[in-house]
Amino acid sequence: MVKSSKPLILAADGGGTRCRVAVYVGSGTHRVEVGAANVSTDFEAACIELQRGLEALASQSGISAGELAQTPAYLGLAGITGDAIAKKLAAALPFQHVRIEDDRAAALRGALGPQDGFVAHCGTGSFVAMQKGGLIRLAGGWGPVLGDQASAQWVGKRALSKALEFTDDVTEPSQLAQDLLSRYGGAAGVVRSAAEMTPSEFGTLAPLVTRFSGRGDKLAMTILQNGADYLADMMKKMGWGAELPICLTGGIGPLYAPYLPLDMQSVLVQPAGDPLSGALALAQAFREEVEHERN
Repeated sequence: MVKSSKPLILAADGGGTRCRVAVYVGSGTHRVEVGAANVSTDFEAACIELQRGLEALASQSGISAGELAQTPAYLGLAGITGDAIAKKLAAALPFQHVRIEDDRAAALRGALGPQDGFVAHCGTGSFVAMQKGGLIRLAGGWGPVLGDQASAQWVGKRALSKALEFTDDVTEPSQLAQDLLSRYGGAAGVVRSAAEMTPSEFGTLAPLVTRFSGRGDKLAMTILQNGADYLADMMKKMGWGAELPICLTGGIGPLYAPYLPLDMQSVLVQPAGDPLSGALALAQAFREEVEHERN
């Protein structure tokens, strides 16, 4: 291991599927990926994965784990619901200076850079965010039990629920419903399996829904339309106007594009970067704050 002679920028972006940790040095950025790091779902596992990420980053970059831990770090993580859990996590990690926030701010900054606009993020979880005139507003992201509408896990869960309605003969014919019932061995199997499924496991069904929607399955299309309606309604309530671009992010987010109102479709833009690049930008700002306080 070597000691870096250049300022370091350290950041992490963690969610219910994976956690990525990166360090920027003058020669470029080193990135590593480890397992899920949702601190509300499994605090201890998140700590272990973050520590694994730090050690893997040290190995890849050639910078000691000790020096990395002394670098001001910004962590954008799923499951950070307030100061209490952020402080608990900070105490469990080796960082000397660390700012810990939920993963929405990093995703917003990564997608839009410094520009004004909206982000509708739908991965395993979901949220809507606005950046305008230097101000940030966040909505949603309250987890699989009470929120995360339009997320991949929401789509999967809703598909299974609608498959049960199909067995009650209260929905239109649907190949998606028939496929799900066959896959799980009938209604009883759906109920039994769903009771033990994690949000990520529900989310694995989302590609099936999108695939059947492409075939014109009305049930699948209705689920996606419901998700898009939620996103559109949230953005309008948060003050969306036609002058503000919208970026759809996450594994399923971009698939809502054709289901949004036409005026929203007309201002869709591609993300400028990913959540980790956003976390690195916020880490740079945090490092500058720390250095200013030192001086």
